[in-house]
Amino acid sequence: MLITVSGLPGSGTTTVSNLLAKHYGMEVISAGEVFRTLAKERGVSLAEFGELAEKDDSIDIQIDKRQQEIAATRDHIILEGRLAGHMAPRALKVWLKAPVEVRVQRIVGRESTSFEQAMKETLEREASEALRYREIHGIDICDLSVYDLVIESNRWNQFQIVHILSSCIDVLINKGGEQTVESS
Repeated sequence: MLITVSGLPGSGTTTVSNLLAKHYGMEVISAGEVFRTLAKERGVSLAEFGELAEKDDSIDIQIDKRQQEIAATRDHIILEGRLAGHMAPRALKVWLKAPVEVRVQRIVGRESTSFEQAMKETLEREASEALRYREIHGIDICDLSVYDLVIESNRWNQFQIVHILSSCIDVLINKGGEQTVESS
């Protein structure tokens, strides 16, 4: 079973991916973690690294290529990242969404920053990413048509979302579709 979990910053993708991975004994491959690590290694903020990535396509291409390679050669993993659903055609593709105010409040809860600063950085980051995805891949991040499931993550908590997803995953497994999940 190959699963992708995507969403904008603060939508809950990392939390849900980790809970699903624990439930099914799967490994999580996180594009966001790679991006954050690269920013930290260069000693810059996410916003600053986003600006660098706008000027250097190789940063996004490297992360995306790695996800495509993993999706093509491995099973029983969860790819977590903004474009993961676009990088793994045979996966069960999930998008988590929430209003920007909810997402920013979650970001504030995990990082030491003010709501205003987190809002500014989140909006800048999202605009930067949307531009890069459109320019590099021709992807409109707001087009959710590639996803099998779109879940409003402020309506349910992380455990309820995992329960919803587990119900879907279990149906696919019981149908024998764990190897090749076809998108609708």
